[in-house]
Amino acid sequence: MSWLLLSVASALLLGFYDFFKKLALKENDVMPVLFGSVLASMVVWLPFAIWSAISPDSLPHPFFKVSSIGWQSHGLLLTKAALVGSSWFCGYHGLKTLPLSIASPIRATGPLWTIAFAVVFFSESPTLRQWFGIAMILGSFFAFTFVGRREGIHFHRDKGVFLMIAATLLGAISALYDKFLLQNAGLSPSVVQAWFTIYLAVLLAPAAILARRSPKRRPFHFHWAIPVIGLTLLAADILYFIAISQPDALISLISPVRRSSVIVSFLLGIFLFRERHLGAKAICIAGIIGGVILLS
Repeated sequence: MSWLLLSVASALLLGFYDFFKKLALKENDVMPVLFGSVLASMVVWLPFAIWSAISPDSLPHPFFKVSSIGWQSHGLLLTKAALVGSSWFCGYHGLKTLPLSIASPIRATGPLWTIAFAVVFFSESPTLRQWFGIAMILGSFFAFTFVGRREGIHFHRDKGVFLMIAATLLGAISALYDKFLLQNAGLSPSVVQAWFTIYLAVLLAPAAILARRSPKRRPFHFHWAIPVIGLTLLAADILYFIAISQPDALISLISPVRRSSVIVSFLLGIFLFRERHLGAKAICIAGIIGGVILLS
């Protein structure tokens, strides 16, 4: 399959990934849903980690080979797990309180923050086109504040909005950290994905146990969407990594295609959750996607 079709498939899965999170959180607290989804991902990767240690030559595909790494690399991946866990914790809480058609576009501004951090910490200089993209994203985000007011959401004081922004900022830092892990630290995508997933489950386990023992907790209702959250993200990431590994792949196209997942989340939120103000939100999302394309 071509890298472009793989990227489109990855974007579709990411759109459904947000939808499944919203679905699972309707009747449950955040921690059991978050831990359950991560556990599903760990169950997929842990056998491949063991398989790679015992008989790496018999693996079904080289992508699933989890090479042996040193303690320093394990420390780096433990740090990534803590970073991603914090981002997801904020994102899940934000998504629980906000309409899907507002929460997902906030996350879609991630490339803006990635560039901002790259400018501050790596002294990178955006091009004129990228500055236009930044302005378009900021303008669209500002327009979203007016749309949100129609639904009683005030961006300057809504807890859910601040949590989604925090999740997006942490996600942008994680993206820069991924670049360090894959390029400077020399770790393979499968090693990064496998061990960070395993460590994330380990880190979240105590919090999940404490949440279950809390007197204020709501009764847990298992929903099929909980494990599907983790499996959908795994599949989306695998397709992304396979796409980007192809010699003729253009990251300048893959990145905005992946961000178009917000369209899927938006449509699902409108038609399945009956969220309102389709036209105004669509214009804002178009502005965000257009800005992301200019950033690429």
